[in-house]
Amino acid sequence: MAKRDAAQQDVFFREVDEALRQDEMLGLFKRYGKPVAAVVVVALLALAGYLYWDYTAKQATGAVGEQFTLALDKVDASNLPAADKELVGVIDKGGAGSAAAARILRGGIASQQNKPAEAARLFAEVSADGKAPQPFRDLATIREIAVKFDQMPPQQVIDRLKPLAAPGNPWFGNAGELVGIAYMKQGRGDLAGPLFAAIARDKGVPDSLRRRTRQLAGLLGVDAIDDVAKAAAGDAPEAAQSPAQEAAAPQ
Repeated sequence: MAKRDAAQQDVFFREVDEALRQDEMLGLFKRYGKPVAAVVVVALLALAGYLYWDYTAKQATGAVGEQFTLALDKVDASNLPAADKELVGVIDKGGAGSAAAARILRGGIASQQNKPAEAARLFAEVSADGKAPQPFRDLATIREIAVKFDQMPPQQVIDRLKPLAAPGNPWFGNAGELVGIAYMKQGRGDLAGPLFAAIARDKGVPDSLRRRTRQLAGLLGVDAIDDVAKAAAGDAPEAAQSPAQEAAAPQ
């Protein structure tokens, strides 16, 4: 009997304890249930918003890419006005990289349409855009100066392109040629000749540019061919660094 009474009391106490815990949970829910539910709802809404933003961003990126491809197709078909309109849409909807590429392509279209002022403006916008990728900014700088070269003071050309007109820079050939011609306009053949020779010897420069700068170096009395047999085979030796570095050094 004693054991049975003890077991019944144990069951009774556990039921009372469970009832008390349920009352405490019910009280906590009544007190904090609404704020907790609000936090959960806000979190779910935030997650849904992020997923929707991610989906729409990817859709928009795909649409911009398709529009840019369509513009390139129209350029290939020589339909330049229609291509320019497509590129305006890319600039309005795309990110910094796609907008910079579209502006550069628009500048090229303006150049082909004999609109040098508009072309220079578009190139200058990319060159000055701190959000644009650096390779696009460098290319735009070279294109802008090439368009305005005849109207620019030679020293201004040199000052802007010297950072790019250095051996090892991806734009060494294009920027170096413009800097060399600016030196020639200043009567500085002693700087232009070695720079042209260094470009002519650089195997990373396109062959057409190497041949052109080799001729310019020869006109200035600088031999850009160290080995006639290799030059005849189209394989000029590597450039010596000191002449190009001297030409690219600050004045």
